[in-house]
Amino acid sequence: MSIMFMNVMMAFSIALIGMLLYRHHLMSSLLCLEGMMLATYIFTSLVSLNMHFTTTYMIPLVILVFAACEAALGLALLVKMYNYHGNDYVQNLNLLKC
Repeated sequence: MSIMFMNVMMAFSIALIGMLLYRHHLMSSLLCLEGMMLATYIFTSLVSLNMHFTTTYMIPLVILVFAACEAALGLALLVKMYNYHGNDYVQNLNLLKC
């Protein structure tokens, strides 16, 4: 395994550990989730470039589109939650309250 793959795996694992440790605020959770998605994007880009298959060149682009949609949805949720509750604590997110 090359040093680049190990760096990407380490970036993904650091973002995952950050997601597990700093989950009190929604903004920090979203940033860790974005780091995980970008590490996944870089990993799939490296794998598709090393495989030399033209059919796998679209997979990183699809992952990047999903990451952009996830970021937009997360930021919209953050704004709506801040307007409704006044803070961004994840513990205030309750889907049973209307």
